This record gives sequence, C-alpha cells and structure tokens, in this order.
Amino acid sequence: MELLNTQNSINTQMSASEQFAVENAVNNYNKTLVVEGRKTSNELGKDDFLKLLITQLQNQDPTSPMENTEFISQMAQFSSLEQMTNMSSSFSRMAAFINSSEAAATLGKTVELDIGDTSVQGVVEGATRGENPQVLVKGMYYSMDKIKAIYAD
Repeated sequence: MELLNTQNSINTQMSASEQFAVENAVNNYNKTLVVEGRKTSNELGKDDFLKLLITQLQNQDPTSPMENTEFISQMAQFSSLEQMTNMSSSFSRMAAFINSSEAAATLGKTVELDIGDTSVQGVVEGATRGENPQVLVKGMYYSMDKIKAIYAD
C-alpha cells in the first residue's frame, strides 16, 4: 500500500463574493453606529487599537503565528496609547484649573478689556470656572482673553 503525500494549503485570498459580503457587513455595522449616536472619526482610539489587535490574533495563519516579539511590541504600543490618553485628559483638567485660578485672581482688581474697536475698564465683580473662564465687569461677562491689562488697586 502506497501512502500519498498531500500537503494542505490554506487559501488566504478572498473571492469577489466574499469581499462583497465583508464590505456589506462592515457598511451595515457602520450604519448602526451612526444611528446609535456614535460619532465617526478619522482617529483611532485605544478601543479601536485593541479591536484591531484581537482581530489580527483571531485571523492569523495557524501555520505561521505571530511572533512573540511582534505581539509584545503591539501590546507595548497599546499601553503607551492608553497612558498618553490618560495624560492628555489630566493635562486638560489641569489647564482648566489654572485658567479658573487666573480668573479668580482678578477678583476685586481693575481690568482693561479690549473689545474690538473699544476698550472697557472696570472692577472684576465675579468670575466663572472651567476651561474658558469669564470675568464679570460692569454687569457683563467677558472672556479672559479680552483682558488687556490688570491694575492693582
């Protein structure tokens, strides 16, 4: 009895009908995202990166799996992305706090505001907090970037 030597090969090419089916599935999924209120973006976030990594692992060729170094490198990239996102969020909160503190420091001081063609001078009676704090001068709120000068009383 003679043994036949057959090699199994894996076809990694998609047929036109398979490509069409995948494209339709992606388009339908994207439409549900828009309907459900998710904003589409051209930027990849950490969730997108993790989904891509998982998909890559699920669809890798079993006869040639991803190298450990590649996997570790991608996980390190994911960790770096997550840390940068956390740092960016922290910097935004810190900037809002600094801006609010700067507005509060003007309370009771005389300021000169540059409002287009004219300038207004008055005592700061109040201030708002947040990323874009405002000062209350003569019953009107003005953005901090309108302050041209601050005078000590």
